Amino acid sequence: MKHRNSMRKLGRTSSHRWALLRNLVTELIRHERIETTLPKAKELRRVADNMVSLGKEGTLAAKRQASGIVHGDDILHKLFTDLATRYQARCGGYTRVLATRTRQGDAAPMAYIEFVDRPNELREARPAYPPPPPREPLPPWLRAKYARVLVPKSAEPLLTTNP
Repeated sequence: MKHRNSMRKLGRTSSHRWALLRNLVTELIRHERIETTLPKAKELRRVADNMVSLGKEGTLAAKRQASGIVHGDDILHKLFTDLATRYQARCGGYTRVLATRTRQGDAAPMAYIEFVDRPNELREARPAYPPPPPREPLPPWLRAKYARVLVPKSAEPLLTTNP
């Protein structure tokens, strides 16, 4: 059973895995695009999105939480100024994972992970879907969940006409 096993182990102990993810998220914030293996990129996406959410929050407590994960004051400053203002209007989905190639030595699947909405991104962000056209409101007698089912056949002509 896979209950309460939320992360990939990546063949490492928990302290080594967390150190790896901390280093990867620091380099991702510094360079805004890195190439790594596909499972590492998928795990890094969770941590990086959480860091950007902390940056958008902008409180002292959020800054202290982020400083426990991200290495370097310059990276922390970039997270709380540049990235926080860039993604202020976006609600999640700050990173993109693009599978690229198979590595020559061990046939590991490689992937780029990058921040979206940045200059020189590998693939442009998709435009937002247009909102659906507004529907005309239903009459009150049709709003009930089972109105059509419970109305007898003799009363159906009354439902279609408006006096």
